[in-house]
Amino acid sequence: MRVPAFELEVFFGRYEFSTPYLLAQSDCEAMSIDALLRLEPDPAAAQLDFLNTSLGYGENNGRPDLRCAVASLYTGMAEENVLMFTGAQEGIFACMNTLLEPGDHVVCMFPAYQSLYEVARSLGCQVDFWHLRQTEAGWQADMDELAALVRPDTRAIVLNTPHNPTGFTLDKAQTDTLCALARKSGAWIFCDEVYRGLGWNDKGETAEVAPWIADTYERGISLGVLSKAYGLPGLRVGWLACRDAELMEGIARYKNYLSICGATPSEALAIVALRHGPELLEKNSRIIAENLQTADAFFARHKHLFTYNRPQAGPIGFPRMRVSESMGDFCERAAHEAGVLLLPGSVYGINEPYFRMGFGRKTFAVHLAKFEEWLVKKGVA
Repeated sequence: MRVPAFELEVFFGRYEFSTPYLLAQSDCEAMSIDALLRLEPDPAAAQLDFLNTSLGYGENNGRPDLRCAVASLYTGMAEENVLMFTGAQEGIFACMNTLLEPGDHVVCMFPAYQSLYEVARSLGCQVDFWHLRQTEAGWQADMDELAALVRPDTRAIVLNTPHNPTGFTLDKAQTDTLCALARKSGAWIFCDEVYRGLGWNDKGETAEVAPWIADTYERGISLGVLSKAYGLPGLRVGWLACRDAELMEGIARYKNYLSICGATPSEALAIVALRHGPELLEKNSRIIAENLQTADAFFARHKHLFTYNRPQAGPIGFPRMRVSESMGDFCERAAHEAGVLLLPGSVYGINEPYFRMGFGRKTFAVHLAKFEEWLVKKGVA
């Protein structure tokens, strides 16, 4: 099996840690180990517990109490329905290699995080794309288009909601339609749900617009992680949740060829994080809400230059810019000349001039001001 270069990671590898003004990040505001442990009722005792964490091997499927904590996020999951992974990427790779065979038909939402479709293609699957579309109301999904793509032999429907990079999210009615289509053909649904917890309703109040896919559909597979909505990517803790015991056993066995088990310090901290999960999600939701207000004003000032595409949920959006050069060239120029990092749509296979913008960090307003200053200096804005 040979997979092509992961274009997003290649681009970030060149610029993420050398460009000072980050506007492309898909995660939320991170915190230190000390700050996380200080959320506990007795921080001193929590620090001592953590320092006494064994550096021996962990359990293949993950710490039982951690799996129980993850299961509690769902309404119908138990410890045996959850497998822990080193980040989300490992979960995607293990699941696709267990679930799919050469020649299988897969429908994948597009654009998407590259591994959601690339692993299947590298396995020899036939992958059809369910395209999100730019509309006057922002990015939208056409459920009739999905229905036309799903065949009687479709093995899996793969999607991400809330969505990276567009900020689109399926609502409950669309999720019900998705499940009905999958049920008709017996397809699995693999849903990347790493931004759950960062939704809001029409009043701007924190709310989820649809349930986890593993709770909704009997052949649903939910991917979660602490990196994105919780703002803890340094832990490298992700998971899959699914009701099907046979599939989960197969994935667990495949994991033996990958990380084998998680890092015990990370799992210990993950338990603390999930104990304070609502607090972390509320903190990051507030940051996003404040940053979106700043972004609203910025895009209103420059509506001649951008199509905003305000996100419906999550910490990222996918605006369009009116430029004479390719978006890739523009983003590279912004990085070199202004020290501003934007992510061009080309890393998602999008040739039109779109770019990803992240709203999850406290530095957003300052970094956006640097971008605006550079646009004015260049006579673009």
